[in-house]
Amino acid sequence: MALPIVKAIAECADFSKTVLPYTFQLYDLPLQVFQSISNPQALKVLYVSTNPLISAFALSLFLAPIFLVVSEINKNYSWVDRFWSILPTIYNAHFALYAHAVGLPTQRLDTLLAFSAVWSARLTFNFWRKGGYTVGSEDYRWAVLREKINPPLFFVFNVAFISLAQSVLLFSITLPTYVLLVAARLTANEFKLADLVFSRGLVGCVLLAFLADQQQWNYQSAKQMYRETGKVAPKFQKEDLDRGFLVTGLWSWSRHPNFVAEQAVWVVLYQWSCWVTQTYFNWSVVGAISYLILFQASTWFTELITTKKYPEYKEYQQMVGKFLPTSLPSAFGGTSVSEPGAGGEVSKERSN
Repeated sequence: MALPIVKAIAECADFSKTVLPYTFQLYDLPLQVFQSISNPQALKVLYVSTNPLISAFALSLFLAPIFLVVSEINKNYSWVDRFWSILPTIYNAHFALYAHAVGLPTQRLDTLLAFSAVWSARLTFNFWRKGGYTVGSEDYRWAVLREKINPPLFFVFNVAFISLAQSVLLFSITLPTYVLLVAARLTANEFKLADLVFSRGLVGCVLLAFLADQQQWNYQSAKQMYRETGKVAPKFQKEDLDRGFLVTGLWSWSRHPNFVAEQAVWVVLYQWSCWVTQTYFNWSVVGAISYLILFQASTWFTELITTKKYPEYKEYQQMVGKFLPTSLPSAFGGTSVSEPGAGGEVSKERSN
């Protein structure tokens, strides 16, 4: 078993004890996998003898050149987007599977994996119904970006960010799960009230995101019907559809309520790892912070495009907070809001 020996619960969140001693395994892992590829028993031994964080990180690095090559061949840069809702759950499943394989208590990890599957189902469904898996579909922002920078520079951007950084990011947001895995050596199968609160809080975030997605979907569907037939769908008003973006329901409190819920998922998971290890801060926060930074940059770029398409969006920006509410929703007059195209909020929230 390639897990650190910890004597105190706080040590489970100590980077120098739980990560650094195993970094050397990353260098030999590709050759070891190649040598064992035809021997299932050898692969099993290699799996349990490799630190699970290292093997997960290795997978994220392995996927990066695949994303790069496929995107350059197809000239479609949304391949990471197609796996956005799937990879974090694969990493969480890997950590849970490792715990089962080495005989560690798994109740907390199994609960987290069950939630992660729900998170994936919601995000995958929303991406699918917006056409994200349709052949040739691509995040509209990549096309906008290609118009602003020359091909060689965009290739560098694809190498460094689209293919590599995003792949590693999807691994990094699950770092707290590794902390929970290490902590299982000391906490046994205990599942306290706080664990219930954290797990239910995660479910609440997904429900909030689903509600925001559905409101956006209903609005975009009504807007599309209005543009094609001139008919105003029930529960909508002509002026709302003419505006072109949604400003009612959750969207009267936040310009991106689904983004708020999505970011909260990984912040809550990180806080869960802090509670379990009895620390106020631990190294696994790097994933959540990177995710928040990505959403800040992504949302800024998305709204830059939106304001050019919908002049009234600037007024909406002044009256409704980007993520957190800044005033009562009635202040905007109870109208309706969305983003460019029927995809609406297909932004870094994977859609990315």
